[in-house]
Amino acid sequence: MKEKKYLLFGKLVDPVNRTILNAGISVENGKIAKIESVKEQSGKYILPGFVDAHVHIESSMLTPGEFARLAVRHGTVATVSDPHEIANVCGKEGLRFMIEDGKTVPLKFHFGVPSCVPATDFETSGATLNAEIVGELLKSDDYFFLAEMMNFPGVIDNDTEVWGKIRTAIKLNKPIDGHAPGVTGERLKKYAGANISTDHECSTIDEAIEKIENGIKIQIREGSAAKNFNALCSLIKKYPEKVMLCTDDCHPDDLVKGHINLLIKRGLEKGIDLFDLLTAACVNPVKHYNLNIGLLQTGDPADFIIVDNLNDFNILETYINGKKVYDNAKILFEYKTDKQVNNFKRKEILKNDLLVKDKGKNIRVIKCFDGQLFTNSIVVKPNTRSGHVIPDVENDILKLVVVNRYNNSELAIGFIHGIGFKDGAVAQSIAHDSHNIIAVGANDKDLLKAINTVISLKGGIAISENGNIHQLPLEIAGLMSSESGEKTALRYAELNELAKSLGSSFKSPLMTLSFMALLVIPELKLSDKGLFDVNAFSPVSLFVE
Repeated sequence: MKEKKYLLFGKLVDPVNRTILNAGISVENGKIAKIESVKEQSGKYILPGFVDAHVHIESSMLTPGEFARLAVRHGTVATVSDPHEIANVCGKEGLRFMIEDGKTVPLKFHFGVPSCVPATDFETSGATLNAEIVGELLKSDDYFFLAEMMNFPGVIDNDTEVWGKIRTAIKLNKPIDGHAPGVTGERLKKYAGANISTDHECSTIDEAIEKIENGIKIQIREGSAAKNFNALCSLIKKYPEKVMLCTDDCHPDDLVKGHINLLIKRGLEKGIDLFDLLTAACVNPVKHYNLNIGLLQTGDPADFIIVDNLNDFNILETYINGKKVYDNAKILFEYKTDKQVNNFKRKEILKNDLLVKDKGKNIRVIKCFDGQLFTNSIVVKPNTRSGHVIPDVENDILKLVVVNRYNNSELAIGFIHGIGFKDGAVAQSIAHDSHNIIAVGANDKDLLKAINTVISLKGGIAISENGNIHQLPLEIAGLMSSESGEKTALRYAELNELAKSLGSSFKSPLMTLSFMALLVIPELKLSDKGLFDVNAFSPVSLFVE
């Protein structure tokens, strides 16, 4: 049935032609049929909708549909998404879940094929996507790009499997996303020479500029975990055509508050030109990934937002394909899912599983930092009792445990400095990238309780406080809740505050914990197979010889 034509009036902010004019927009059949300059005055501004240029939807702990319900409130009309979290857990079944769920809502999800499942050979994941499987998936129109190539050593050192994936993406003319923290010089030239087209891991201007000079576009990241906007936003002024905006990992309590719109507002407050900001937030992702998203041009899909003014930037309405999906605090589409996928085979652990026999030597300890994904490696004299190494709460040396969720193998145990707990323990099945169970605690009693609670839930977050359990079930792959975005955000925020009350000064100890098994971010991490030196890209022992 043919849709009726309708008109909108407002001050049209056109980032392609870099103009603002009083205009009437004719919308018909989901597209912009005509744009005309008019005399009518309007206090409202019409802008293209925002695109999150790199985000893992699973990190919101919400399904794509629930993510969409929160995101459209903030003017987001589309995402470029790497579903490697669920791919590491459930493989192709998990990818299909994300795609099909995303199709049930108006927001435009653009999924890539995860390039690194598992992320490394030194951890256990729930699935493997080899070059053959990746090539098969890339041929589908459901996938728009080869997702972040985290195995930068494999690219640089000519790993056959890695290059099989790259060559297929090149052959199919699909962009290849990058992930190369700290890679510079000749190694960077070789990495960029593999048609790697983006990077979201820059933390300094110098690193970002070197990558831009090597042909890589920079996705300025401001997420719940890593926050690089302040350090990198000057790139928007100097290289407006070479940057995009993204969150990477956006937790539900942050997504409730805002999304890419907050970066636009912050950029304006810093004196960055509005059109340069919109080029980064709207134009560049659409052009780079060849997305069917409107940019307020005649013939474009009618994807746009209405804001009250260009200072406060309050989102009043959001339109996708010509349909109003958000109107003054009201979501105008329904979403509900009863589908679930998971992969969880672990049996409960015993208290003796948590024991670490003392070897009379110093130990390597992970030193973590608030709001950072990277860690340092330090060596300390262990605290011991009855022939075992135990947490040293006084000196903030806590026990860190990774439990394989896919089989009943032996636990990997290390120690960590920085979390700051004085008591209690936290366990969760969010542990990038393989999403085994990761736990940190001041004593074994609470560690045992928290870990076994997550096992009984078959995925989730659990805090044990003197044996009292507080939990958030994540029944979809151990990563996402089937509850509403608002409920999930509230519960996650409550658990994060409870974790802080155990003694941590970190803004988000739960977030920090989730990255302590990420073997592609330096320096020392813990997988289900043991401690791993990321710089050397090899396992290391707990005890120092």
